[in-house]
Amino acid sequence: MNNDLLHIDTEVTQLVLSKFLINEIGKAGFHKAVLGLSGGIDSALSCYLAAAALGAENVLALRLPYQSSSPESLAHAQLVIDDLDVASATVDITGIVNALETATPDMTPHRKGNVMARARMTVIYDRSVSWNGLVIGTSNKTELLLGYGTIFGDLASAVNPIGDLYKTQVRQLAQAIGVPEPILNKAPSADLIPGQTDEDDLGFTYTEADQLLYRMLDERFSRTDLIGVGFETAIIDRIQQMIRRAQYKRALPIIPKISARTVGHDFRYLRDWGT
Repeated sequence: MNNDLLHIDTEVTQLVLSKFLINEIGKAGFHKAVLGLSGGIDSALSCYLAAAALGAENVLALRLPYQSSSPESLAHAQLVIDDLDVASATVDITGIVNALETATPDMTPHRKGNVMARARMTVIYDRSVSWNGLVIGTSNKTELLLGYGTIFGDLASAVNPIGDLYKTQVRQLAQAIGVPEPILNKAPSADLIPGQTDEDDLGFTYTEADQLLYRMLDERFSRTDLIGVGFETAIIDRIQQMIRRAQYKRALPIIPKISARTVGHDFRYLRDWGT
């Protein structure tokens, strides 16, 4: 496989994303940002980008551990906080999650993971009010396409600077921007279940997924083309199914058309236009 396909100009990309954050946050009437800092590479990169664009004093990074969270995740998040000197807070979500788990005896580990992700986002959005800042997203393009995330949980945000970067490209930019080595070198994990890793959940590596996704989406390869360059039919079919099934996570709620002008159909209010 050709790794050069996913190569980005990190200097230009950082400049574009910095301008994006300044413009979009400013147009919404804000100049501050808040995000959950998990200790992983995606949230670390979003934090570095936000601090570079808005100033470290205008970024609030939240560490949101559960009782079974890895101490390493907290330590790695702290590396970012110390390096950037952003404002920070640590809020333990154990009580929130356990209260719902107690009231829901049949809760499965998968459901509990979703509860944890949404509890974290509840805290983030609550703190965004007191901080008077917009919530910054931390989901990369690979995750968004595959639906690897919790709707209204870790997928929620007002502005997402890394949403058009494949995981491979996140790694490139994170290394160039100065994300600490321990974060760059760790196995990706949502840290919802002890010992869990993203690639174990998915059944393939991010590198494999990105090579396929880039050809499928950016280069518009057909299924025949993908097989022709060496992809196995099983992974092609699985990833295509994941993309299709995750569409509802990438879209605004679907509204039926009843009136003359319906939100999402023929009333698409653009902030820079009028009504």
